[in-house]
Amino acid sequence: EVQLVESGGGLAQPGGSLRLSCAASGFTFSSYAMNWARQAPGKGLEWVSVIDSGGGRDYADSVKGRFTISRDNAKNTLYLQMNSLKPEDTAVYYCAKSPLSYWTGHLVYDYRGQGTQVTVSS
Repeated sequence: EVQLVESGGGLAQPGGSLRLSCAASGFTFSSYAMNWARQAPGKGLEWVSVIDSGGGRDYADSVKGRFTISRDNAKNTLYLQMNSLKPEDTAVYYCAKSPLSYWTGHLVYDYRGQGTQVTVSS
C-alpha cells in the first residue's frame, strides 16, 4: 500500500522558513518523480515543485529562488525547504507521487498525502 505522510507545517512569520518532509512507503521511492503541490483556501490545487528520479528539479515561478526540493532515497523521504515565506504561500501542502520517473511539464500524480498546513502571518 502506497503511503505518503507529510509533516513540518505550521505557523511562520513573513520572511521566515519552514522545512516540509514527506515520508514515503509501499513503492520503490527512488524510481519515481515526486512533486509538492499546494491548495490555498477557496482555490484549486497548484503545482509547486518536482524532483525526478535522477535528481532533476523544477519550480513554479511563484516559488523559484525561495523554495528548494530535495530527496533522500535511502530514507524514502521528500523535502521542501521554504525560505523567504510570504502570506500568499499560506496553503495546505501535499506531496504527490508521479506514475513516471520524469517530469512531463505538468502535474501528474497517482497518490497524494493528506497534506500539512502552512500559515504565513505576522
